[in-house]
Amino acid sequence: MTRLRQYLSIALLLPLGACVTPPPEPGPPPEAVEPVPVSEPVAEPAPEPDRSGLRLSIAAVGDMMIGTDYPQNHLPDDDGIGFLADVAPVLSAADITFGNLEGVLVDGGEPGKKCSNPAACYLFRSPTRYAYHYRAAGFDVLSLANNHARDFGEEGRTSSMQAIASAGMHHSGRVDDFASTGVNGIRIAVLAYAVTRNSNMMLDYELAFATVARFAETHDVVVVSFHGGAEGADVTHIPFAEEEYYGEPRGDVVWFARGVVDAGADLVIGHGPHVVRGMELYKDRLIAYSLGNFATYYGISVAGIKGIAPILTTTVDGEGRFVHADIVSTVQLRPAGPSIDPRGRALKLMRGLSIEDFGEPGLTFRDDGKVLPAPRSPVTPHVLQTDDD
Repeated sequence: MTRLRQYLSIALLLPLGACVTPPPEPGPPPEAVEPVPVSEPVAEPAPEPDRSGLRLSIAAVGDMMIGTDYPQNHLPDDDGIGFLADVAPVLSAADITFGNLEGVLVDGGEPGKKCSNPAACYLFRSPTRYAYHYRAAGFDVLSLANNHARDFGEEGRTSSMQAIASAGMHHSGRVDDFASTGVNGIRIAVLAYAVTRNSNMMLDYELAFATVARFAETHDVVVVSFHGGAEGADVTHIPFAEEEYYGEPRGDVVWFARGVVDAGADLVIGHGPHVVRGMELYKDRLIAYSLGNFATYYGISVAGIKGIAPILTTTVDGEGRFVHADIVSTVQLRPAGPSIDPRGRALKLMRGLSIEDFGEPGLTFRDDGKVLPAPRSPVTPHVLQTDDD
């Protein structure tokens, strides 16, 4: 039995051993696979928003000086509180309201120039509290670029700037002083120029054009004002040449105005001649060459056409293109402030002058004061006339 068990054990083990297979020989290592780079999505630059459907209304007026206490007290009886009351509803209805401030806002101080005849001294000094009268009437930006902004020296202009800012308004006029603000998502710059020293110099045309171009890169709408051109009742027509007044260069207003539009300005407002001048539509931008005397208490003549002025409210789109304008005619009847003129004389003057000076001004003037764009033949480039020509 013992031997039989040994045979059986061997017989049982043999089939098991025949079924065992040796382990496979190790093969070559698998080839390394380069990872596929995953590119990050590249963000597309955000498209510029379409602003053509937006609207911005800009009211503008010419020269203002609502009372002076130099050399004698010629302040209004109510201290100027009601001087702009009749026109305030029109002024305050616009998104932005602009005017040219003649004289200074300063309490006391010495004049920046001496007058040989104090009785005929054309220096204007209003108390700093008068800044609030302008703000209450609806003004947002005041120009300090004119021949009276330095009547009490640069100290007087500094006082004006501080008073304007304290009243919640913006200013422009001194060299490199420009206003920047915004309304309803539209970025607006206001650049004021004049022919007087220490002001943003209108006569330095190339610098002015370069400055406008720089602001046009960062703002949606650029408004340029200028205090230029000759003065007096006989200068309502634009001469299309360099102007002078008592030997002082007053600039070529057409060269300047069209040049700033070429550089990127969207609305150009002129003042200085003390009378209204015509308007034109140039490259879909409105140029008003003079808005005349708007609100002057005493010290500046408002006789005849020198007392007739418009409130010009221009509506542009969000890219500065002209949509339409509205002219509200006003007249100064002293001692009252500017009053709505039922005869519409400013409108009639500006319509006639625009047609006489430009032939086709690119504008239609309706009797209700509405000004609309109109077809215009291509504008012949204006040539600057210099002493070397």
